[in-house]
Amino acid sequence: MACKKMKQMVITVCNRKYLRNDWNYDFEGHDFGVFLKEITSEMKRLGVQLTVSRVQEPVISINSYADLLNVVKISSPQDGHSNQCVGHIIGKSPGLDIVEDVSTAIRRVAFAPETIAPSSEFRKVCHNCGCGC
Repeated sequence: MACKKMKQMVITVCNRKYLRNDWNYDFEGHDFGVFLKEITSEMKRLGVQLTVSRVQEPVISINSYADLLNVVKISSPQDGHSNQCVGHIIGKSPGLDIVEDVSTAIRRVAFAPETIAPSSEFRKVCHNCGCGC
């Protein structure tokens, strides 16, 4: 019996500059670290190997929740998705919960990549992250 090869995905957390006090999140903090550890473990059981990368460039200017979504990018090379921000993948959710939105975007790329608009499609929420959409 042959083993199925694990799908490889990369979660990239970009550097950021907060312009307002009301839209911020500690992507380096304990809570986000626990979330990443838990989702990495869960996805591994489902056949998806998540790797987390942190980059200094681009620096995302945070002036709204939509900008906050641009901080986290997801890549799944075998599905043809390269460095797309959470805002492009799922848009802005009604609950404005960044951890929930990142989780939803990871699952969408992992299990329903065909539902994600091509990166050439214009998305209003994605305007300063450099992902190409």
